[in-house]
Amino acid sequence: MNEPLGTTGLVLNEPLLWEKGQKGRCGYSLPKSDVDASPLDAKFVGEGPDFPDLSEVEIVRHYTRLSTWNFGVDTGMYPLGSCTMKYNPKTNERQAAQHGLALAHPLLPGKLSQGALQLLYELEHLLAEITGMEAVSLQPAAGAHGELAGMLLFYAYHQDHGSPRSKILVPDTAHGTNPASASLCGYKSVGIKSNEQGVLSPETVADHMDTDTAGIMVTNPNTLGLFEDHMKTIADIVHAKGGLVYADGANMNAVMGIVNMLDVGVDVLHLNLHKTFSTPHGGGGPGSGPVCVSKLLEPYLPVPRVVKAENQYRLSEDFPKSFGKLHAFYGNFGVMVKAYSYILSLGADLKKVSQLAVLNANYIKEQLRDVFELAYDRPCMHECVFSDKRQAAHKVTTLDMAKRLIDYGFHPPTIYFPLVVPGAIMIEPTESESKEDLDRFITACRTIVAEAEKSPEDLHAAPTRTRTRRLDETTAARNPCLTG
Repeated sequence: MNEPLGTTGLVLNEPLLWEKGQKGRCGYSLPKSDVDASPLDAKFVGEGPDFPDLSEVEIVRHYTRLSTWNFGVDTGMYPLGSCTMKYNPKTNERQAAQHGLALAHPLLPGKLSQGALQLLYELEHLLAEITGMEAVSLQPAAGAHGELAGMLLFYAYHQDHGSPRSKILVPDTAHGTNPASASLCGYKSVGIKSNEQGVLSPETVADHMDTDTAGIMVTNPNTLGLFEDHMKTIADIVHAKGGLVYADGANMNAVMGIVNMLDVGVDVLHLNLHKTFSTPHGGGGPGSGPVCVSKLLEPYLPVPRVVKAENQYRLSEDFPKSFGKLHAFYGNFGVMVKAYSYILSLGADLKKVSQLAVLNANYIKEQLRDVFELAYDRPCMHECVFSDKRQAAHKVTTLDMAKRLIDYGFHPPTIYFPLVVPGAIMIEPTESESKEDLDRFITACRTIVAEAEKSPEDLHAAPTRTRTRRLDETTAARNPCLTG
């Protein structure tokens, strides 16, 4: 197939439900009640809700038409850098939907929850094996929640050793939530600039690291899609001053089964099960952000923890040094079921997932390096970062090109992030995409670059094949309509 994926066709408009239907229509016939009607006193309940009266076919068509406006990973390539919008095997959704798991009540006693507790216990150990770390808590409910847990572990450790500290080092290539997570625990974030290679220099870290600094938060691979080459040296510098090393593992999709995080000096690592381990990322959740730690920090993990004794599993709070609870119950259990299923189904092939993700990203980097400005000319990991520097001469911006990609049938990549690259175009193909799909995306990008030189006005007007044309984003940001 050489034709572009983007096309025009029968795209139906859909009014609000309140603009449809007529009084008296009904989409469902309730069985005849065997209880006498008893009207509610209007002074207590007020007027009833303003529900539209719709027939069954009107309801079905309404939601079906809305569904045709959606674009997701099941529709096509979703190259959002930093987000890892990979295709997730449907079998893992099926396992999570098993009644015995999906309907398990969190208040059931342990003796009636042995299967669920065993799954949690074994998943913790599988994640420890995959990362090289020594203990795991599945409690954090999202990536930023895992970051918060990591900072709480830092705080608990330093308090326990009688040396409370006030600062955290945060590189400019870290995920944007890292400074916020540190601030929530009372730490002051100290920015660290990356070097000309896009990674941290040990000398820079050494200049900022002192005995009032609790440690460093490193995203590895970082937000430029580059592996921090000097990770072990940096960890040694931090440890020599009594600090701890936190690794943001949101980009673990690039290094699963390849990098032993404990060996490179990491004390705390959070994972995003909803990015790396088979739960769709985006849409507001649910997520799961387990923290993996070294033996040094295991005593401070949140409670309750799943323990095993005499072939029985139970939740225990008998950990006196724990920093306490992160929330009620035990996280988003369905996400953990999918991760458990994903790991068991792939086994040792988890390593191949990362290898293919890195291969795909480097293929795109090499195929587009002659048309886009390459921010850092070196092998990347799971994502590559370009910029619009060459197109600026034609007054075409990253935003223009991202909008034009929609006309060619592709969801735009991440743009203007990371902030260290002006006009950034951040592409993460993941391991899901075949060479044929990658080539179609590359062809679309190259066509758009040619348009930028010959007819930049076409890009300024893009997208042109969608239900809604380009919005006035400046006005929307300055004068948002918040009333619906």
